[in-house]
Amino acid sequence: MIFEFYHRFLRGLLTALMFLLLIPVSMQMLSRYTGLIPRYIWTEEMARFCFIWIILVGSMVAVRDKSHFIVDLIPEPKTQRGKVIWELIPDFMMTCVAVIFIIWGWPLVKFGLMQQSEMSGLPMIYIYGAWPLAGATWFFFLIEKFINNLKTLKSSE
Repeated sequence: MIFEFYHRFLRGLLTALMFLLLIPVSMQMLSRYTGLIPRYIWTEEMARFCFIWIILVGSMVAVRDKSHFIVDLIPEPKTQRGKVIWELIPDFMMTCVAVIFIIWGWPLVKFGLMQQSEMSGLPMIYIYGAWPLAGATWFFFLIEKFINNLKTLKSSE
């Protein structure tokens, strides 16, 4: 229930970030090619920060939607039990990456507390905080998926 609400929130946030990205990019294009508005330095930084959040929020949504990128190295199993076990391998690997993002993201967040972006003066914690948040979100979504896979595995026996 709470995961579903959080997932819907992330999808809405992703949509809002995509629309928000249009503002600085449009301003950059207008100032570069038309001269109708002056060149603003902060637009490049805002576009970059939005893009970082779009990538990480999009990856959070993709893990829950099971639309993330998976490479098939060997043919997929034919039985339901085999498919569930087969799904556990990439899920375990993604969980390891999530833990890495959480562990190494915290020093980055602490570093971001002491820094500000050069152009906009925005505290960098708003940018660096995306990494451990993404890791924690992946971790919880993957735990939810793991529990659902175990239920499927038990029911297929």
